[in-house]
Amino acid sequence: MSTRPDIAKARCAKSCSETLGYPKATRQPPSVKEIETQMAQENRWRFLGWVCLAVVLSLSSWFSATAIAPEMSAALAFPQGSSAWLTNGVQIGFVTGALLSSLVNLPDIVRMNRLAAASAALAGLANAALLLEPGFAGAIVCRFLTGFALAGVYPPAMKLAATWFQQGRGLALGFVIAALTAGSSLPHLFRGLTSGLNWQLVVLFSSLSACVATAIFLFRIEEGPYPFARAIFDPRQIGQIIRNRDLMLVNAGYLGHMWELYALWAWLLAFLKAAPAGFSTGPAGAGSLATFAALSVGVIGCIAGGLLSDRFGRARTTAGFMLASGACALLVGFLFNGPFWLLMIVVLIWGITVIGDSAQFSAAATEVSERHLVGTALSFQMGIGFALTVVSIWLMPKLASLLGSWQWCFAFLAPGPFLGAWAMLKIKPRG
Repeated sequence: MSTRPDIAKARCAKSCSETLGYPKATRQPPSVKEIETQMAQENRWRFLGWVCLAVVLSLSSWFSATAIAPEMSAALAFPQGSSAWLTNGVQIGFVTGALLSSLVNLPDIVRMNRLAAASAALAGLANAALLLEPGFAGAIVCRFLTGFALAGVYPPAMKLAATWFQQGRGLALGFVIAALTAGSSLPHLFRGLTSGLNWQLVVLFSSLSACVATAIFLFRIEEGPYPFARAIFDPRQIGQIIRNRDLMLVNAGYLGHMWELYALWAWLLAFLKAAPAGFSTGPAGAGSLATFAALSVGVIGCIAGGLLSDRFGRARTTAGFMLASGACALLVGFLFNGPFWLLMIVVLIWGITVIGDSAQFSAAATEVSERHLVGTALSFQMGIGFALTVVSIWLMPKLASLLGSWQWCFAFLAPGPFLGAWAMLKIKPRG
C-alpha cells in the first residue's frame, strides 16, 4: 500500500541527514509519525469502507440456513425443532472459535487481514457444504464450522478498523457493527428475491459472498498505523473481572442485550409469517423482504449509537436503546392481529434499537476494566453473551408450541433489556 514507501523514505532521509551531519534546514521535513498520521487521516475512511464491505459479505453466511429453515427442513426431512439448531449451531461454533482464538492469541500469530481472509473462505466452504444435503447431523456440523470460522472474521475486523482510528474509534466500530447487521440480514433479501425458487440459491449466494470477502481482506485491507492492544484471554484473571463492580454491570447489560438480539433476528420471520396482520397470507417472499428490512435498518441504530454515546455517555445511551427495544418486545404481541402498518412501524423501530447499543458494550468494557485485563474482559463478555443466545434462540419456538401461537413469545424477551438498562444506569459516572 502507498503508506509504507512514504514512511520508508522519511526514515531514510532522516537517517542520512543525521549520519552525514548536514545542518538542519529552517523547515524540518515531516517526521515518520507525522507522515503516518497524515496518511492515516487520508486513508482511514477508505479502509473502513473495505472492512465494512468484507464484513457484510462474510456475515451473509451467518443466517443463511435460518432464512430457508422451513423449506430446507421439509426437503431434507429434518426432525421437528431443527430450525432452532440450524441457528444455534452457528452460535456455539462462534463462541468456541472466539475463545480458542483468544487462548492461543491467533491475531498475533497471523496477520489480521490474512486471518480474516482464511476465516471468510472457511465460512463460505462450510456454508456451501449444505448444498451436499448432508443430513441433519451433517447440517449442524456445517453450521458449527461456519460459526467457528466467523469468529476469525468479526473480532479481527473490529481490530483492523480500530488500527486506522485514534480519534473517532467508537464511531468506526459502530460502522463495523452496522456491517455485521447488514450482513446478517442479507440471506433474507436473497430469499425474498428468489421466493418460489430452490432454497439452495440462498446458500449459493451467501457462499459466493464469503468468497468475495476473502479477496477483499487479502488485497484491499491492511493494518493501520495505530495497532490495537494485544488481546490475550487468561482464565486465571476471571476472578479479577468478577470483582470489578462496574465491569460486571456492563456485562449484565450486555447479557440483557444479547438475550433479546439474536432471538429476534432468528425468529422474526416466523413471527411475521404467523401473524394475521403480517404475512400469513400474501405474496411469497414478502415476509423475507420485511425481515430483511427490519434487520438491515439496524444500520441506522449502530451509527446513531456511536454518535449518541460520544455525546451522552455509554451507560445512558445503552440504557435508552434497551428500554426502547424492550418496549417493542412487549408491543408486537398486541399488534399481532393488526393493524399491519402499526405492526411494521414497531418492528422497524425494534430493528433499529435492538442493535444500536451493541458496539458500546465493548467500548464500555475497555473503559472500566484494568488495562492489562482488557483482552480477557472482552473475550469473557463475548463468550457469556453468545452462550446466552443459545438459550433464548432455543426457547422461542418452545414457547410458541406451548402457547399455541407466536403472538406473545417475544414478550419473554423484554425482561432482558429492561434488566440490562437497570444495570447500565447503576454504573458510577467517571469523571
